[in-house]
Amino acid sequence: MAAPIESVRHSTAHLMAAAVLELFPGTKLGVGPVVPNGFYYDFETPKPLVANDLARIEKRMREIIKRKEDFRREEMKLDDAITFFRERTQEYKVALLTDLKTKGTTAVAADESQDLDIKKPEVASVYWTGKFVDLCRGPHVSSTGELGVFKLTKLAGAYWRGDQRNAQLTRVYGLAFRTQAEMDEHVKNLELAAERDHRKLGKELELFTFSDEVGPGLPLFYPKGARLRRSIEEFVGALQEARGYEAIWIPHITKGDLYATSGHLEKYDALFPPMALPGEAEYYLKPMNCPHFMMLYRSLPKSYRDLPVRYVSTTTNYRYEKSGELTGLTRVRALTQDDCHVFCTPDQIETEIDLMLDMIAATYRAFQFKNFEVRVSVRDPRALQKYIGDAATWDGSEKTLEKLVNARGWKYGVDQGEAAFYGPKLDFKAKDVLGREWQLSTIQLDMNLPARFRLEYVDSDGQRKRPVVIHRAILGSTERFLGILIEHFGGAFPTWLAPVHAAIVPVSEKFAAATKKLVALLKKEGIRVEEYDARERVGANIRRAIMMKVPYMLVVGDKEKSLKNLTVRIRGEKAEKRMTLPSFVKRVKSEIEKRK
Repeated sequence: MAAPIESVRHSTAHLMAAAVLELFPGTKLGVGPVVPNGFYYDFETPKPLVANDLARIEKRMREIIKRKEDFRREEMKLDDAITFFRERTQEYKVALLTDLKTKGTTAVAADESQDLDIKKPEVASVYWTGKFVDLCRGPHVSSTGELGVFKLTKLAGAYWRGDQRNAQLTRVYGLAFRTQAEMDEHVKNLELAAERDHRKLGKELELFTFSDEVGPGLPLFYPKGARLRRSIEEFVGALQEARGYEAIWIPHITKGDLYATSGHLEKYDALFPPMALPGEAEYYLKPMNCPHFMMLYRSLPKSYRDLPVRYVSTTTNYRYEKSGELTGLTRVRALTQDDCHVFCTPDQIETEIDLMLDMIAATYRAFQFKNFEVRVSVRDPRALQKYIGDAATWDGSEKTLEKLVNARGWKYGVDQGEAAFYGPKLDFKAKDVLGREWQLSTIQLDMNLPARFRLEYVDSDGQRKRPVVIHRAILGSTERFLGILIEHFGGAFPTWLAPVHAAIVPVSEKFAAATKKLVALLKKEGIRVEEYDARERVGANIRRAIMMKVPYMLVVGDKEKSLKNLTVRIRGEKAEKRMTLPSFVKRVKSEIEKRK
């Protein structure tokens, strides 16, 4: 029976580490977990690894494969294992073992925890492969001879345990599959993904940019990018308005005491440093909006007749993400959320969440995310100290979310340890056209923060009671959603979403007047157009319109100067079409209406 693909990939990570140690004696080993489609391993080498070293490492890996060395498991008492790896000057392994001994945990990131067997803290397991030995809980394949379909892909810097105060190691990434056909298909998809990279397309399509002078993780949007994000936000806004949600506005800074009340000062690690104002309290850039919504609710008396209160705000938050983790629009320091907080009675929870699920389903249809999965994010039973609130409240909240998703018949799973510190949540993961999975919407059921902020309403029996708060974001983050959407469509957006619906290309300056008249007529009809420079060669303008992935291109020459009939180029089609102006307007408007 074939070994699970995870075992193949983890064994290939060990194979790579063995090759690195043979080629670069004195290397210190970090961790080497499995990741989607492959693996990585962190090293501290005597001399920094460079890209050319990848071919050398691959060659040595294949030499080890030919030896057909067995993977052999051995268990050691913790003290013996610490001595064993200390004698081999593997200080990072010693640190992991010491944590396991003193804390009963590896104290590393979640995707690195597989290096130790935390279920049996009195012992540690190691795996031998020839002379190579590594700390690992396994399992592995039987022999290196079972490996072979792999490819080392890139180098990256990685702080030990993800902490920038620690040593920076070199992370080597690799791919591993069972068959060459699977590898070839994945490599092909990677090439397609590179063509669709939102950072590349963002520049080419004049959507957004970053500036060193402004700062990392702080995107700037050109007019076309601003139009695109406005179209996305207006779509969600229309969904909400039709369902009784009301827009509010909140400031971007607040006193630190507010975050002490919410628990963010204690539990949240991405706050920017406070602003010390002479004679005043410390102020913080807001990393999220929850406390502001709470204070707005609390400022006016409420009865059960007022509930549910559905507040929404599209507003920017600021989070001190590590510079090495920033990635285009998908990981930024200034992120705009379509944030919503619903304040309701306990018996309104199911109705309100169902309303949110309807909007999420409508959004995914509109943006053509056909495959999605829901994850019910619950507490980590091994780290209950991370969360606020009592166990009974958590138990009820988690069961409610699972029940609602199950009733829809949607595919879902349960993720332990992924809950917010104040409550469980639903996280939506959608697949794009390349089959890549992205985290998008979230719904969080919160029965804890209302108590912290002393929120109340007067019930039908005259008693003061606590409302329940439901946190919700459909896009999650406008910037991140935009980055995902650029790659999903490859920059070729459907007409309703495109920043420019039609490019107007005059054949020469002779037709500039007719071109300007056509532009004015189309703008009056609500069609977004861009007029190309009549002084440029028509061929160059046509190539630019194609590169900009504009849905429609209208060429204005002798045949079109009366504007009775237009020559229309449709994106993706080779043959030109002849249309009357009213027919063209009707066609484009019908495609814009598809948004609704």
